Amino acid sequence: MMIAAGDIRKGTTIELDGKPYSVLEFSHIKMGRGSAQVRMKLRDIRSGATIEHTVQSGSKFEKAQVERREMEYLYPDDELFYFMNTETYDQIPVNSEKVGEAVRFLRENTKCNVVLYGEEVIAIELPNVVTLTVKQTDPGHKGDTAQGALKPATLDTGTVVNVPLFINEGDDIRVNTDSGEYVERA
Repeated sequence: MMIAAGDIRKGTTIELDGKPYSVLEFSHIKMGRGSAQVRMKLRDIRSGATIEHTVQSGSKFEKAQVERREMEYLYPDDELFYFMNTETYDQIPVNSEKVGEAVRFLRENTKCNVVLYGEEVIAIELPNVVTLTVKQTDPGHKGDTAQGALKPATLDTGTVVNVPLFINEGDDIRVNTDSGEYVERA
């Protein structure tokens, strides 16, 4: 399926020189005398490299056939992470390079999207907010009530986030997976 440069939006996946790219940013540029152009910032889905590319507004690209399948994270094993298709119960191993930063918020039985290009796993997408358990944090002391006061807390995945003083060990909290920040108590 072809897509015109003028129809490209953030998040669109296209093929350029035989490689799949995700559009991070785009802008339409109208030149004084020449034809309009589209300037794009693209991320190579396989390698993660970022490039800038400018084309004429009438250019067409092949839309990359990227599929997202909801799967459940099962367990880690050395450099591999195992995910299960919840419909077919098929398990697939994904190497740590493809899991990337998602490992910071990945807890057993977490549902997430496995992004496939053909049958090749290219990325893991977590929900915007996940619920994790506080494994270690210092107790908040009475009188430490300065508004907005935060303290570090280690979560069950090993990630450290700043939380309000009233959060204690064993509490479940919701964390934004994009920013890595505390959202609320679960």
